[in-house]
Amino acid sequence: MEMEKVVAEELPKAIVRRVVKDTLSQCSPDDSDVNVHRDALLAFSESARIFIHYLSATANDICKESKRQTMNADDVFKALEEIEFPEFVGPLQISLNEFKRKNGGKKVGSSQTKEVKKKRKTEEEPSKKSGGKSTPKKRDTSKK
Repeated sequence: MEMEKVVAEELPKAIVRRVVKDTLSQCSPDDSDVNVHRDALLAFSESARIFIHYLSATANDICKESKRQTMNADDVFKALEEIEFPEFVGPLQISLNEFKRKNGGKKVGSSQTKEVKKKRKTEEEPSKKSGGKSTPKKRDTSKK
């Protein structure tokens, strides 16, 4: 059973590899093709996993101190400062705001889709109550 837990907590290797290679290629533009040994990727992955656990536990403590059950972004920002990574807060806030700006319209669209489905469902309900038979609408034969 422990093996299953370890596998579930591992970060996706392809994503870790991509992040490491992209970061290293930005640091040294001379070597555009950077090779990273498998053990180094595993070390990066494990380090990131431990950092995520530490950060989330600290943010959870901050959340509980505020007598709340739902963690929010401000809890994560405060946790970064508490674990002495304040230099991450600014770039993270910028990244979060950019993400919200790009994806903000998608929520509105999905809400509108739900509204349309809800209207359709309520329009269909009266016909279901009458045994599936809908009464034909009378035509307006008056001349205008």
